Amino acid sequence: MNKRQLALSGRIREELSEMRIIIDRIESGWKQLMQSGDEFYLDSVALNLHSFYTALEKVFELVATTIDQGKPQGENWHQELLRQMAVDIKLVRPAVISKETRNTLDEYRGFRHIVRNVYSFNLSAARIEPLVKKLPDLFNDIKTELERFLDFLDIQGKHTE
Repeated sequence: MNKRQLALSGRIREELSEMRIIIDRIESGWKQLMQSGDEFYLDSVALNLHSFYTALEKVFELVATTIDQGKPQGENWHQELLRQMAVDIKLVRPAVISKETRNTLDEYRGFRHIVRNVYSFNLSAARIEPLVKKLPDLFNDIKTELERFLDFLDIQGKHTE
């Protein structure tokens, strides 16, 4: 495995660990919100949902620049990057995530956009709840898919040694 792929592999593993911490914070904040009704916990949950998607997008950008040799450009690059990660690129790499995961992640990408563009007091627990409830299963899927991609990198590295 070349140095760039080794670095990519290490970064993906690091981001997965960080995402686990973020998810724990989301679950804790949500529990506190449900128990206390204190909307400051909603702000925390929203910020951590934002961080969750940002961590994933960081992984996707690293894959795009390291393996694909480029990431999308233009106004909709965030959407296109997500789409790029769900595509199998012949002779280059398998899809990083499934189309199902991509579709679910698009909801989180859209929510991150909301968090960036509205005042926190306008956030709604009812709109955030489905994202919180889906997150554990989604993370398990993402972890499995990224681990499969890491296996690909390992196999690729053995063939280039």
